[in-house]
Amino acid sequence: MAMDVRMKMLRPDMEVPAYAHAGDAGLDLRSAVEVLIEPMARTIVPCGFAIAIPEGYGGLVLPRSGLATKHGITVPNSPGLIDSGYRGEMMVSLVNLDATEPFLVEAGMRIAQLVIVETPAIRLVLADELDSTDRGCGGFGSSGMQ
Repeated sequence: MAMDVRMKMLRPDMEVPAYAHAGDAGLDLRSAVEVLIEPMARTIVPCGFAIAIPEGYGGLVLPRSGLATKHGITVPNSPGLIDSGYRGEMMVSLVNLDATEPFLVEAGMRIAQLVIVETPAIRLVLADELDSTDRGCGGFGSSGMQ
């Protein structure tokens, strides 16, 4: 069942964010400007709209796999988080991880994806002990490193 989420276009020449295919999880975010990202450099790219993510939800900004694989363009704080109270222009932080080739982001280019997820409010409760699990305190790499 689809949920209505209000948005406002800030630049009349931009396309409304949309799913590329039925059943996709992420809405395509497009660049509202042309910008050259030099090798190993970062930039913030405006997307031309504002969105009213409902309370109890958040927006996760994720890289596009094709840009990451083919060109080294990714979201450095992936996933970026858009809180429900934010009403400014949607922006995407991009980094060019290619060590030698600059990358031209063209206006209208799909640069990232937005996934809206439920974010229930939690209340932390202090405890002297936590329940035990099979994993226990095993941390980074504990389930796959030999």
